[in-house]
Amino acid sequence: MLGGEPQDKEQLLEVLKDARERELLDTDTLSMVEGALQVSDLRVRDIMIPRAEMVYLKRDDPLETILEIVVKSAHSRFPVTGEDKGEVVGILLAKDLLSFCKGNGRRAFNIRELLRSAVFVPESKRLNVLLKEFRSSRNHMAIVIDEYGSAAGLVTIEDVLEQIVGEIDDEHDYDEGPGIFRRGKNEFSAKARTPIEDFNEYFGSDFSDEEFDTIGGLVVNALGHLPKRGESVELGRFRFTVMRADSRRVHLLSVESLDFSDEASHPAEAARRAD
Repeated sequence: MLGGEPQDKEQLLEVLKDARERELLDTDTLSMVEGALQVSDLRVRDIMIPRAEMVYLKRDDPLETILEIVVKSAHSRFPVTGEDKGEVVGILLAKDLLSFCKGNGRRAFNIRELLRSAVFVPESKRLNVLLKEFRSSRNHMAIVIDEYGSAAGLVTIEDVLEQIVGEIDDEHDYDEGPGIFRRGKNEFSAKARTPIEDFNEYFGSDFSDEEFDTIGGLVVNALGHLPKRGESVELGRFRFTVMRADSRRVHLLSVESLDFSDEASHPAEAARRAD
């Protein structure tokens, strides 16, 4: 290191890690500084909530359906779509529905009168730029669009801040609700924190939980490093692909069953259909 001064980001991190070892910084502070430095290297696609996992409202749904979704999800902001899920026509704030919950005296509902303008950002936008835009515009959510202008997912200011300060327990966390979602005959989404025991019960698999508690831990161990979005690995009769991850941990996995026997691939699903 020339003159004892860091010449690049990597050398700066080494200095900070040395400061932690000498107890000049605590671990949490170092983690936040590392997160702040890494934000400029990450893009929206690295942290966005994919379209398949978005909680959204349809513009033409009746008020009863909309209220049911709002209450069940407990979110505060909702993308509203047109005929196609990839067409986001605006954002609805849950608080704007309060006046429609007064029983017989409530006014006529027209969702078009309540819609706020949606902010659209490309998948390639850097997180540090997005954070500045969130702060200047006072927006909390942006719709991520692909190269064809269709909604690919969404990103919130919380998602960006989590890259700096770590996980924030709030309304968009994946840890709430069911851990496994069926997307097709042999395709599923699984939260990385799904216990291996629950995964085995769902799929009739026999992964060991002696070394790792979660399916995400199993996948990270198999890859040998903290993976980025898009990386995949085959374990047993499954192919796992990282759908969402940040600089600290994996959040969401795509699970493809390589055993094309429907009942053998996911007996829990077969049992539910039988009921």
